[in-house]
Amino acid sequence: MGKDYSKLKRPRHAMPDFVKQALVRNSLMEAYKKRPDYQQNDYLGWIHEAKLKETKMKRLNQMLDELEKGGVYMNMDHPPSAKSKE
Repeated sequence: MGKDYSKLKRPRHAMPDFVKQALVRNSLMEAYKKRPDYQQNDYLGWIHEAKLKETKMKRLNQMLDELEKGGVYMNMDHPPSAKSKE
């Protein structure tokens, strides 16, 4: 892993294989990478901290849905990630 140039003060969470596979399968890796470092890290930590597999999958699906829609982060409006309506 290369040098971390982000300004995150918290530990960075590693991306689990099942999350990476879901992003690739749904063609959302680019949308994920466009999000700020703190959002990427928060999503991964949030998914990781779930104890039940069902909860992990629910959180993963919420992340995928928000990346697909754009303009949403953790059920809150996030205008910088909104997709243009061209």
